Amino acid sequence: MDRRSFLKGAGTIAGAAAIPFSALNARAQSPSHQGGVRRGHTAGYGPLLPTLDRTTGVPLISLPEGFKYLTFGWTGDPLDNGAPTPGAHDGMATFAASKSLVRIVRNHERGVSAPFAPSAATYDALAGGGTTTILFDSHKGDFVSAAPSISGTIRNCAGGPTPWGSWLTCEETFDHTGAAGRPHGYIFEVPADGLGNPVPLRDMGRFSHEALAVDPATGYVYETEDAGNSSGLYRFIPNVAGNLTQGGRLYMMKVVGVNQANLTGVIANGTIYDVEWVQIGTPDNPAPAGPGLASNFVWAQGRVQGAATFARLEGAWYGNDAKIYIVSTSGGGSARGQVWEYSPSEETLKMLFQSPGPEVLNAPDNICVSPRGGLVLCEDGSGEEFLHGLTVDGEIFPFAKNTAVLNGERNGIIGDFSGSEWAGACYSPDGKWLFANLQSPGITFAITGPWAAGAL
Repeated sequence: MDRRSFLKGAGTIAGAAAIPFSALNARAQSPSHQGGVRRGHTAGYGPLLPTLDRTTGVPLISLPEGFKYLTFGWTGDPLDNGAPTPGAHDGMATFAASKSLVRIVRNHERGVSAPFAPSAATYDALAGGGTTTILFDSHKGDFVSAAPSISGTIRNCAGGPTPWGSWLTCEETFDHTGAAGRPHGYIFEVPADGLGNPVPLRDMGRFSHEALAVDPATGYVYETEDAGNSSGLYRFIPNVAGNLTQGGRLYMMKVVGVNQANLTGVIANGTIYDVEWVQIGTPDNPAPAGPGLASNFVWAQGRVQGAATFARLEGAWYGNDAKIYIVSTSGGGSARGQVWEYSPSEETLKMLFQSPGPEVLNAPDNICVSPRGGLVLCEDGSGEEFLHGLTVDGEIFPFAKNTAVLNGERNGIIGDFSGSEWAGACYSPDGKWLFANLQSPGITFAITGPWAAGAL
């Protein structure tokens, strides 16, 4: 859906009445629907086996039998303008360019350094984060091209796609590059087919942004914050659905009937909270952090009104009949991660899955929903790093394991990168390819195989 079509379809949304909030606090589903770890992995695809990369001939990852992959967009690979591909690959999303071609907008979580995009798409000349846009042929299974699309930003960790054909890239920082630079901690919009707008969307808040998901029924944007146990879940209601540059209002989630709910610890799978939203009066302040401005000033405004707090909210994705899935990377009793399910139509927040320990799920980060309804979780823990599948019934299974050890096969890169985090999982519009990144040394994977044999 392009922006014009989205705006036409959303024309009557702005005046709709808000859904009434429930008076209940929290409740639990029956045990048969609570979810949890099911041994045997019946939703998975079988044992993981070393699998050769079609591009380098090296077994960079392990996959179930029948799956194959290629790599492209490595750090140092030439972009269309001849410049090297920047590193620190992170969040991504895909967009249909034609019947066979797919555009992939990819984040680069870089800090203070030289920007890599044209000046027309550069926010801060002292910042080296941003996005590149890749063209991939889904029918042939081949990389086509890559180009810079926005830069001059800092720590572009995740973000999210919009229904009108753009990527919203988020800065996971509250940095300020000094008198000659600019404040950071914003969201920027990048069209899938061109250069990004280097003007921050200030009404969407200045804080340590992570990811977001857009509800196509309303145009509301749900934003996650990665700031330890002082992390909030936010909703942005635009003044004009589908046109974020026209501003809007920012809200923070609150549990109905519970003042300042702490959702960072042990919460039983299947627990459901009724939620509401409190408005943030001052979503933006461009001043440097210091005695006069706390880096969590947005969170603090919601908290004083009774809003809930989470543990490191990271991934977010829309799917499965109007649900939004949200990852708390260090939440739960084991501090190894939680997966939440929010229903905009019911105004409920459900604990879908809580990791019992690192051997099951170790610090999930980015998330996406497969075309068949399963969830893909990107691990960002320590030690072995997996892509996991998770069903909405709570069944979890390993799908891919990072085993990358390089000896100069590509761009002279040497080292053991098997402990590098997974990031940016997303599917091609036709459902044939799963794309994902290893953040270090910076590699993009395209994986395909017998998806119908399992939950993904």
